[in-house]
Amino acid sequence: MSSEQHDKPLCPVEQPDCAYLEEVSMLRAKTEELSDLVHTDTLTGLFNFRHFSLVLDQEMERTRRAGQSTALVMLDLDHFKQVNDTWGHDTGNRVLVHLAEIMTQVLRKVDIPCRYGGEEFAVILPGTPLPRAVHAAQRLRLALQQTPLLLDDGRQIDVTASMGVTVFLRDSNLSADALVKEADHYLYQAKKAGRNRVAYPDLEQYRPNGQVGADEKAALFGSDES
Repeated sequence: MSSEQHDKPLCPVEQPDCAYLEEVSMLRAKTEELSDLVHTDTLTGLFNFRHFSLVLDQEMERTRRAGQSTALVMLDLDHFKQVNDTWGHDTGNRVLVHLAEIMTQVLRKVDIPCRYGGEEFAVILPGTPLPRAVHAAQRLRLALQQTPLLLDDGRQIDVTASMGVTVFLRDSNLSADALVKEADHYLYQAKKAGRNRVAYPDLEQYRPNGQVGADEKAALFGSDES
């Protein structure tokens, strides 16, 4: 059976003309399409702020129930105003789309990349401890740094981003807003330290007796070889 035949509603016996059921099917498809639009940023194709807020609440509740940590990365493009002032807003939009494409390529399928607003983006990483979240942020930062945006005239724009990472644990009493503010705090620290960096909490506070393995240290501090 073809996919088109499979999508069509089954009509009652001896009633080949079931316009009503077809109309219901079309209405359902339209509703799903509108739902996608409500949760999608039209420029980048990533999830929008509305979807981000809903999913963050859901993942934090999942952490409270199941115990697996939820990590959050807040990301801000470096010197984006300068890009707009120098190259124009159309090129600025291309930079945003460029970042979105790299995020989609680098992140896991289970991760939720969102456009938070303007040049700020967010990534929710379900079931992810802090070291892995920082490692993912470092990989994303390096991928962006190593992939300039190529313009139609052959020129290129170097694009970098600063990121702040935090994690929500089962015994945490943070709200979603407080978690975002914490990630934003580390994002500010990354910018203050010179941009094109990833900032995050000290891993030792999440480990008993401050014991941090070599692999976790590598994930925290990153390396160009990763």
